[in-house]
Amino acid sequence: MATHKYLFSFFMLIFFAWVSHAQEDIKVVSLKKILNQIAVQHDVRFSFIEDDIVAYSLVPPKADATLKEKISYLKANTRLQFKAVSVKYFTVFKDSQMDKPLCAFLIDALTGIPIENATIDIENTNAAATSDVYGYFEFPVISSNNIRIRHMGYEIMTIRPEVLYTSSCPKLYLKPMLEALDEVTTQRFLTTGITKNIDGGYEVKPRKFGILPGLTTPDVLQTMQQLPGITSNDETVSNINVRGGTHDQNLFLWNGIRMFQTGHFFGLISSFNPSLAQNIAISKNGSSAFYGESVSSIVDISSRSKNVEASRNSISVNMISAEFFSKVKLNETGSLEVSGRRSLTDFFISPTYEKYRDRIFQNTVVTNTNDNQTTLYNSNENFYFYDLSAQFQQKLGRHEFSLDLIKIQNSLDIDQSSENELRQSHLGQQNLGGNISWESKWSSRNTSKFHFYTSYYNLDARNESMQNNQILAQGNKVLDWGFELRDSHKVWETLTIAAGYQFDEIGVENLDQINNPSFSRNVTEVLLTHALIVESTFETMDKKTFLRAGVRGNYFTKFNIYIAEPRLQFSQSLSKSVRMEILGEQKSQSLSQIIDLQDDFLGIEKRRWTLANEDNIPIQKSSQLSLGFSFKKKNWLISIDNFYKKVVGITSSAQGFQNQFEYIRAIGNYTTIGSELFIQKNFKRFYTWMCYSYNDNQYTFEQFSASAFSNNFELPHTFSWAGIYEWRKLKVALGSNWHTGRPITTPASNTVDNSDPGNPMIVYNAPNNDNLKDYFRLNFSATREWDLSRKVKLQTSFAILNLLNNTNVVNKFYRVNTNDNSIESVSTYSLELTPDINLKLTF
Repeated sequence: MATHKYLFSFFMLIFFAWVSHAQEDIKVVSLKKILNQIAVQHDVRFSFIEDDIVAYSLVPPKADATLKEKISYLKANTRLQFKAVSVKYFTVFKDSQMDKPLCAFLIDALTGIPIENATIDIENTNAAATSDVYGYFEFPVISSNNIRIRHMGYEIMTIRPEVLYTSSCPKLYLKPMLEALDEVTTQRFLTTGITKNIDGGYEVKPRKFGILPGLTTPDVLQTMQQLPGITSNDETVSNINVRGGTHDQNLFLWNGIRMFQTGHFFGLISSFNPSLAQNIAISKNGSSAFYGESVSSIVDISSRSKNVEASRNSISVNMISAEFFSKVKLNETGSLEVSGRRSLTDFFISPTYEKYRDRIFQNTVVTNTNDNQTTLYNSNENFYFYDLSAQFQQKLGRHEFSLDLIKIQNSLDIDQSSENELRQSHLGQQNLGGNISWESKWSSRNTSKFHFYTSYYNLDARNESMQNNQILAQGNKVLDWGFELRDSHKVWETLTIAAGYQFDEIGVENLDQINNPSFSRNVTEVLLTHALIVESTFETMDKKTFLRAGVRGNYFTKFNIYIAEPRLQFSQSLSKSVRMEILGEQKSQSLSQIIDLQDDFLGIEKRRWTLANEDNIPIQKSSQLSLGFSFKKKNWLISIDNFYKKVVGITSSAQGFQNQFEYIRAIGNYTTIGSELFIQKNFKRFYTWMCYSYNDNQYTFEQFSASAFSNNFELPHTFSWAGIYEWRKLKVALGSNWHTGRPITTPASNTVDNSDPGNPMIVYNAPNNDNLKDYFRLNFSATREWDLSRKVKLQTSFAILNLLNNTNVVNKFYRVNTNDNSIESVSTYSLELTPDINLKLTF
């Protein structure tokens, strides 16, 4: 019996081996390979979409079968259709619906209303379409590429073409940008392209930009002033105040390069080309521990894209300047971007330029600083600006290499002449920057990055006075370079830990030379800083809880000082409609701007950069804490933030005093307590928003006779409103800005104190005892897009600043008129009614 069992087992093994061998002879292969074999055997051609057949693998039909038998076999064993286009040409498709065009209806996911004027294109082809009033679109072509659907105010949708292969045109539901996505709390904030993230920061994407009142282009520094808590007391982008801070207390980065010059036309226009930026991150509080050298806000501008995009170009021109942008896709993993902008002001005098000129050259050598009126002698200025940038990006497997270069230049030449003499003055301002970075994604959980950066700033002026033979030469140079190493590791799906090291060296040179009386000063300072950073990010899978905590340790070698800076961002969903946010940070800053004399650098760009010396200029330190809530439901968005901010180690020369403290150098601090309210309502084609901010901003200078008083940049109440209407490719915006007047110090008497005949003085009231009149400005914008062809688009924009031509005083101070020994009041006025037109061609 046992022998029979062994024999049975032996024969079974032989049988299974034979069956296995037989099965190996009949191999299952891909359908694509079978079609290629049939094409060779019968001299025919098959047309198909790769994604339609990639899922099919089967035993090939018998080689001696006829063509008709083979096609019948394939049809029976797949769900595909085979259509004979000619005797030797067949089309393979999923079902008979492939004979119809690719079509669909676009529907608003919230309201159910058809979406008109959406742009639909097939990736990597020239095929494009636009949805009609019923939300309908169609493509009369067959393609295997993704279909992308875009519309201002809705999330971008990308679908496979087979989604449209149904018996009827399907309905596609687009989500409005008001809905939360991942780490985005508010997808449309103020306008399309501006979002508020879950970590409390703001994100601006100029390429998705909608429209804001008074702007023809997405100027990032003008745009950030629309956000709650961010203002500019003098309407410029080179004097932005965030929660009571000065402009130099904000850190501006472009692709990791610190920028010391942020404005063209000495502050009226942003120095960053609006055609270039991909993403702009703005943080007022709770910034990442990887950011240093700032006691106020962070503005991080990046022109890099996550993926290598298709080539595109644009040229544009307005009443001030012309610009170009070109992005060339070098290969599937590399691209090159170049951009440039140059003013037209040195050979084309437009009404816009005249308004800008009148605004920026008030109380400078271009006008008579004694009476603020145009001088009797001839004065001609030659002014121009330009900016250039280049970026190379290359992916090398799991690595990515980037090279960034930027140059910003302002130049002003002034010729002043009378019958007997000629005086020539000059003011130049430039910023050069470069960055090299290498990022490696070692795995799905680990990423490391290295980047080296350098930035050079140069401000130089030569002032030849018409009143005497005095020649004043001044210079301010900054050289900043350093590198950063960073590693990020995802411990769990909800927890990521990052650590890094940063080295930074800053050198500053200040030069002053006068011929009469002879005087020369040249001061150079250098400071090295080492920083260690560790930061962890926790976020639940449902996005309801977000926590980022980190600490930055700065070591200043020159002073042997170590400063620890903790950072915190916490966000918690309390319900489907309500979210709570807690932000906190401590930061420090060693580089700041001061004003030695109000007439420095022709009185136009009077501030100069200087390093802390821990003597009369200490390292500034800030502490800030805020608590906020946001409510979002049924197209309503309401957010409120309450904050406390204190900055210590400020110098009086950095605050722009023009009263009894103008020539006194002291160290102090300021404390700001405030609230910021934002309300937005979104309708079908119209949305409106309003912002209100309150802040109590107080100085403390123990060395002053009056130690506590209002901050020079305090605006207790600010209010802004805008209404924006979008219809098809037309957008119209109307908005207003109002705030209480900034503090000023008035004379206590109408007469000059002549107790010292050689030095007549003004006796002032208590510091900042009064305020300027309230400020109000109404702005208007309109833009329209035109499709000249599938690839060529024309955008026309028109804007008016100060539509009602209100007369606003943005600054006022007093001085002694030496001609009659009287007290003279000097006012600086805001922009008058200023129109602008912009034409942009994209191709």
